[in-house]
Amino acid sequence: MRILLVEDDTLIGGGLQQGLQREGFAVDWTQDGDAAALALRTTSYGLVLLDLGLPKLDGLTLLARARQRNDDTPVIIITARDAVPDRVAGLDGGADDYIVKPFALDELLARMRVVRRRQAGHSRTSLHVGPLRLDPAQHRVWLWEAEVPMTTREFALLQDPDIVVSREQLEERLYGWNEEIGSNTIQVHIHNLRRKLGTQAVRNVRGVGYQMGEID
Repeated sequence: MRILLVEDDTLIGGGLQQGLQREGFAVDWTQDGDAAALALRTTSYGLVLLDLGLPKLDGLTLLARARQRNDDTPVIIITARDAVPDRVAGLDGGADDYIVKPFALDELLARMRVVRRRQAGHSRTSLHVGPLRLDPAQHRVWLWEAEVPMTTREFALLQDPDIVVSREQLEERLYGWNEEIGSNTIQVHIHNLRRKLGTQAVRNVRGVGYQMGEID
C-alpha cells in the first residue's frame, strides 16, 4: 500500500517514513499542505497520515477540500492537539481516525489495520481466484485453506485479479518517491510469489505487464 505522510516536523516525519518502510509500505512524505494537496490530486494512495499544524495550508482545510471533491482516501490525523474540540473537528471534518502524538509505531499500525478493515467492509471482504483467497483488510492469503506468509509488497501484487498492470504501475504502487528501484525489483517479487503460490500465480502478458493467473 502506498501512503502519503503529511508532516512538517523532520524528526517525526523521518522516523515515521523509515518505520513504515520497514513494514513494507511505500511512503511519500510532504512537509506542507500545498505539496500534500498536489500529491493527492496526482497520485493514488491507500491512506493519508495527516498532521494538522502545517505550513501554507493547514491539515483541516486540506482534508475538507479533499472530501469536497469526493476524494474518499482514508485519512488518519496525527497531531499533538489533544483537546476534545480538536478531535471532534478532525473526525467531523472527514478523518477516519485521530491519534495524538507521541504515539508508538505499533499503535499506528494497529489503527491502520482498523481503517483498512472498515474500508473493506464497503467493498468485497475477500477475493477468490481458484483455490487462492485474499483478505485485503488484513493482508492475509490462503492457498487451499492453508495460510501463506506474505510481505506487504508481495500482497500488493495480488490485489487485481481481473486487471493487467504494467511494471511501471506496480513500481508506483509499491515504492515511494525517494526509494531506489532496481531494474529487476518487480521480477524478484514475482519470483517469490510464484515460489510460494505456484508458477501460474502471476502470469506475464506479453507487451503489457502482469496479471494474476489461475492456480490449479
